Amino acid sequence: MSARLARVIGGMAKKNRSFSYSRSAKSLQENASNAGAAAAASYTLVGGIIVLGGLGYLLDRWQGTGPWGLLIGLALGIIVGFYDLVKTTTRR
Repeated sequence: MSARLARVIGGMAKKNRSFSYSRSAKSLQENASNAGAAAAASYTLVGGIIVLGGLGYLLDRWQGTGPWGLLIGLALGIIVGFYDLVKTTTRR
């Protein structure tokens, strides 16, 4: 093994010794708390599309109205989801 490779490996070992679980956990907690509002808005977007699209589909099955209930439900889900996403991101 060359001297240069030994220095690189030795330097990596020193970096690994300075690893701290408490620092890592604190960083993870900060990232999760900062991403909370954006994550909730994205869940609202996806959930609104699925729930309102599903309600439109069920209305179509019940009334026999073709794809119109599904299309209106999907459109409303997209509108509600993006409204919440914009509201969340402009609040900061």
